[in-house]
Amino acid sequence: MLTLYSYPELFGVADNNGYGLKVYAFLKLAGVPFVHAHLFDASAAPRGQLPYVVDDGETIGDSETIIAHAIAKYRLTIDAALSPAQRRTNHLITRMLDDLYWVMSYSRWKDDRYCPAFCDAFMAQHPQIDAAGLEKAKAYNAQRYYFQGIGRYTPEQAYARGLADLEVLAEIVPTQGFVHGEAPTSIDAGIYGFLANIHFFPIPTPLKAFVDAHKNLVSHCERIHAAVSGS
Repeated sequence: MLTLYSYPELFGVADNNGYGLKVYAFLKLAGVPFVHAHLFDASAAPRGQLPYVVDDGETIGDSETIIAHAIAKYRLTIDAALSPAQRRTNHLITRMLDDLYWVMSYSRWKDDRYCPAFCDAFMAQHPQIDAAGLEKAKAYNAQRYYFQGIGRYTPEQAYARGLADLEVLAEIVPTQGFVHGEAPTSIDAGIYGFLANIHFFPIPTPLKAFVDAHKNLVSHCERIHAAVSGS
């Protein structure tokens, strides 16, 4: 049995981090049985990052590596019908979501307008995490943002990057169906991982305002959410 280790849930979303939620949604959509274990401290994870999986004693980190492993090991056909052009599109969207990740994370841990609401909600749902633990996480993330570069941006500059990413997604994601047709593929799981962590969070960041104003993004997010939620 495969076990997925990822960050805790929040606001009805199975993982409050886009990468862990991407893997969770992928496994659900592909029909792979798994156990979901939540962690807050990633220090013991491969490269100190979540998510990772343990599958028959093998430990695999990085969301894209996990998905590739699952496709190969379990002979999954979720992406089998994709054309080379569609696979190139998936690669570009995946890299764009990497950029969006930093802006989404910045809105939670760096922007003082929204950080208190995020931390209060986290402690309310996960009382085992105290204020000291969240302050430690905040300081850790501030260091990451600085060295990645986004921590040196003003909030307006940071959100401009994220909104540009979302604008592209709004042009790609259909109002009905999924990115490559009537059935979801791995890229739909990836998009959901990030959109759900914006749309379902009642924290009024500029990112949320954009997503909620675009019916195609909301409907895509809610279709995937309905498909992967529950048992």
